[in-house]
Amino acid sequence: MSDIVHVAVAVIVNKNNDVCISLRHKDAHQGGLWEFPGGKIEHGETVSQALKRELKEELNIFIDDSRPLITIPHSYKDKNVYLHVNKILSYHGQAVGVEGQEVRWVAIKALSSYDFPAANEAIVKALQLPDRYLITGKFLDEKDFLNKLSAALDTGIKLVQFRLKQDAADKHLDKKTLAGLIQQSSDLCLQADAKLLFNISENILDSIDLSQIIFSGFHADSKKLKAISKRPDGCLFSASCHNTEELEKAIQLQADFVVLSPVQKTASHPDMPAMGWQQFSESAKNCSVPVFALGGVSEKDMKSAWLHGAQGIAAISAFWQ
Repeated sequence: MSDIVHVAVAVIVNKNNDVCISLRHKDAHQGGLWEFPGGKIEHGETVSQALKRELKEELNIFIDDSRPLITIPHSYKDKNVYLHVNKILSYHGQAVGVEGQEVRWVAIKALSSYDFPAANEAIVKALQLPDRYLITGKFLDEKDFLNKLSAALDTGIKLVQFRLKQDAADKHLDKKTLAGLIQQSSDLCLQADAKLLFNISENILDSIDLSQIIFSGFHADSKKLKAISKRPDGCLFSASCHNTEELEKAIQLQADFVVLSPVQKTASHPDMPAMGWQQFSESAKNCSVPVFALGGVSEKDMKSAWLHGAQGIAAISAFWQ
């Protein structure tokens, strides 16, 4: 099989939050499928230089600013590719198919209905995820939990992990109160157009009827990740990872995204060694799904997270006030 082909890929989002995609010519590799514009990185080029050249050649638009979104290693039967995907923050010009290709602007939510090359599927996932992931933390009672959740949603949080272990539930909640809390959390997230994932102990979940509750999926902590052999069907699935072995297991289970930690020292786990941004970056660049950075990070670390290959940041204390 040939050497790895490094490809620069652009995600161009306009003021209407639509994304530019184009149709590959039928005689091209992966022909007849839709793609995000870009092309092979030439010898001596940076990702930014390749993107500027490719977008001028393909779409006659000019990039002013961009940032990393995700890197994706992928093996086709006839080719190994490594996609360096950047989100275009500003540009000028009107996108046209200079090479005769069809060009469309598509709503982010509608991307799933288009046929892309397999390597592009992770780009769609990254686009459909926000850059902040709230993990719920400590609370005094049901009212305090809902107040904290409401406050976080009011700041624009669009992805929530409802995290509740048996010991926390025993302190605050009987079965009826817990069922009500889960339902009210679902209602609040629905009103805020936020995705809600459950990371709740199995014995708690088994006592709750989720059939009438609207939620997006499940999150597996590292202990559960090691124990399961199949991901839940028909919903979002994410996992907590701390090392290469756990990342590989999450990818094997086709997780939609992962959380990698701890990036920096945390007060809650002072004895756990931090990996630092460099090690985080090395792990993230070999991961074919979006990766959130967790552990000692907050809003001020967002740019560092992006530059080191993260989808964004996941946090408890930074978002759970």
